[in-house]
Amino acid sequence: MNLSIREATTQDAVLIADLSRQTFFDTFAAQNSKADMDKFLNEQFTRGRLMLEVGQTPNTFLLAYAGDQLAGYVKLRDGRNPPQMAGAKALEIARLYACKNMIGKGVGQLLMQTSLEMGKQKGKDCAWLCVWEHNQRAIDFYHRWGFEKCGEVEFILGDDVQTDWVMQRPL
Repeated sequence: MNLSIREATTQDAVLIADLSRQTFFDTFAAQNSKADMDKFLNEQFTRGRLMLEVGQTPNTFLLAYAGDQLAGYVKLRDGRNPPQMAGAKALEIARLYACKNMIGKGVGQLLMQTSLEMGKQKGKDCAWLCVWEHNQRAIDFYHRWGFEKCGEVEFILGDDVQTDWVMQRPL
């Protein structure tokens, strides 16, 4: 499969917003109530809010393609560390998603590899991310890349208070 990555521009805002909402829904809808998913998507994870993230100074979005088909994306964020990593020169991998039909085809690997290389190029010492404690497929993926749990944070999905693991790895 011919995979490639390109950095997104503000012209990609609608594409990223729609992809963000779809991949989030595909990943978490089966494990959460419809009411909580609807509330989250309609109040916190709206198309408009997501569009505003594209082009903001601390954010970098990378789009993955399989040929000319959109296959996934990653959102990288600079300058916001969890308390466990205060003072560290770290890059946050804020979101990393492959489209449902692209899972297991190397999209996540390419996005992660590119993200870690970007962190090194920016002079970062480590990378970190948050992952839902019940998303075992993602946790296993991050462990394969050398990420280890270093803490926990709350994540509110609709009215459900959930626990996300904070994971980090050196660069």
